[in-house]
Parts: sequence; structure tokens; C-alpha cells
Amino acid sequence: MKLLYCIAGTCHSGGMERVLANKANYWARHGHEVVIVTTDQRGLPPFFPLDKRIRCFDLDINYEENNGKSIWNKLAHYPLKQYRHRKRLAEVLRRERPDVTVSMFCNDAGFITRIKDGSRKVLEIHFSKFKRLQYNRKGLWRLADLWRSRQDERTVRRFDRFVVLTEEDKAYWGNLPNIAVIPNANTFATDRTADLDSRRVIAIGRYTHQKGFERLIEAWSLLAKDFPDWRLDIIGSGEEEGPLQTLIDKRRLNGLVSLTKPTKAIGQVYANASLLALSSRYEGLPMVLLEAQAFGLPIVAFACKCGPRDIVEEGETGFLVEEGDVEGLARQMAVVMRDEDLRKRMGAKAKKAAGRYAEEEVMRKWEALLNKQ
Repeated sequence: MKLLYCIAGTCHSGGMERVLANKANYWARHGHEVVIVTTDQRGLPPFFPLDKRIRCFDLDINYEENNGKSIWNKLAHYPLKQYRHRKRLAEVLRRERPDVTVSMFCNDAGFITRIKDGSRKVLEIHFSKFKRLQYNRKGLWRLADLWRSRQDERTVRRFDRFVVLTEEDKAYWGNLPNIAVIPNANTFATDRTADLDSRRVIAIGRYTHQKGFERLIEAWSLLAKDFPDWRLDIIGSGEEEGPLQTLIDKRRLNGLVSLTKPTKAIGQVYANASLLALSSRYEGLPMVLLEAQAFGLPIVAFACKCGPRDIVEEGETGFLVEEGDVEGLARQMAVVMRDEDLRKRMGAKAKKAAGRYAEEEVMRKWEALLNKQ
């Protein structure tokens, strides 16, 4: 097959970018031709290595230039960028003639099915159905999010196949004839196991509203007095780095909580930790949870939509806390931090559970879906 993927950019260190790199590399290794088309690469290299046989094109649309701007700024620039995007993407599709075009539910999703290049169109979503509403924006932004959520319900029906990550999210979308569930695959097939005797908790993700790291910092402020020899490292980057550091300063957690830049040696980060915490407001199927389990790390997570309930076995591989319950998050983290035997029992079960998301198993599902006419 010839596969063409559409995504905003491969230059970020996020879960969606990691998933795409893994899938694209897998297809290339198995003899398929892979093309990746981006809109916001800005001349930067891919964060995650891509097989040299994969060809990449950037359309130079740069939607991200308008991130953080007013709604009026977006309304002024978005229509023209959409026009350029559709025109340039249509040229690429008609030139490349892929068998299957996969949208990662970025800015192409609303129009790509109207480009008649002969390819089957597949849409995959890496967040829950409620992503836009969980931004929790107010005023005109709230109205825009409500309108776009309704548009999403129409958009997904136009694709040949629509792939969600969890059975939970499938239920939210309803009984769509084109819907399928395929989870993310484990990033790491590793024999390494964290020894769980460090005094280190980790959290990983972009510094955005979605990830809720300010809530994790508040939870740590409740733990710091009782666990003075433990440290929290939040690995990532993003627009909320400044406010997060201000909160760390305000809670006098310097030296106890650190904001750490992303690293390509992420395996070492997992191997040197004793617990992974997830404080997200919403997810799709969090890669960090799959990766943590591959290294035998216990997990304490908010039971947000969607993903944590599918991955974390309550009381077995970790603990789930009602989304937004900061005190509950701190309380369950304390249980794991205090009890080394519990950590090791949970870690062993987590390592075993990671096999459910083995790459070969997940990619067989993708192959069956893409080959089905």
C-alpha cells in the first residue's frame, strides 16, 4: 500500500507525533510506501526518528502562528489558511495518488473527504469526543467550541473509516457504521524494568491546559512535608511553562518539583522512576501510561475521558482518582510512595499488562482495517 498521513507537524514531542512515527516506521519496514504531509513544520526536523524511506512534505500553512490570539484574529486568518491548505493538499494528493489517506484530525479533517484523488479516507482521533468542550473556555470561545463539537459529529461520518482509541470513546460517538476501535501500541518493546527504589515521581506531556500539571503541583504541595526526600519531575515543554514555574515558586517547591525539557532518551527517565502520575483533564489513550507500564511503573491517574480506565487496573497496576480531585490524587500517590512492597507488586503486574498493547498485535488490526474494501 501507499499511505499518506496528514498531521500538523512532526517536530513536537507529543504522544500523537510519537504514535505516527512508530506506525510510519512500521509500515516502511514492512514494505509499504509512506508519505507524511504537515502544515506547521517550520523547517524543523522530526522530534522522533523517521525511517529514511519515508518522504515528508510541509505545506507551509502555519496555523500555529495564531495560537493564543483572539477569536477575531483566528476568524480573520483561518479562512484564507484553510483555502491555501485545501489547494496545496489537493495538489499533493493528486500527484502522490495514495491508496489510503489518513487524517490525524487536524485542520484538514473538515475538507479532506471532498478532495477526489481516488484514495480511501481514514480519520483517527487521539483525544476523546469531548476534547473541545474540555478546554473549558468562556464567552465566544465556548460558543465556538460547542459549534465545532457539533461539526465534528458530522465530519466523522464522511470518512470511509473512523478510528477511536477506546471502547469508552466509541460509546460516546454512538452507533456509527464506519467506527472502529484500535488502541495505540506500546512505544517500547523493552526488557528493562524500573527498580522502583528511587524517590522520584515523573509526569510527562506538553505544558498545556489539557495535561493539568498545575493540579499535580498543587497535589505535591500537600505531600512535600511528609515526603521531603522525594522529587517530582514534569518532563515537557509548552505555553504554560511560565505559569507552572510561578506556581512552583509560590508553593515553595523549588528543588522538590522540576520542569524538565523533553529528551529522546525517555526510556532512561522511566527506568529511573518509581511512579508515574497523570493529572490530565482529557486524553485519548495516553502514551505515557502505556510506556510506563512497559517499564513496570505503577500509575496514579485522574480517571479522565478517555484512556486511563482502559489501561490502569484499579488497585492492581495503580490507582484511579476522580478527575479533578487534587486531594485524592495526593492521597493515592502517598499510598504508593510510602509502600515499596506495593510499588513492586503493582510494577510487576503493570509490566505483564503491557503485553496487551504489543506493536504487532495493534498493527495487525490496522492492516486488516486498511486492507478491507
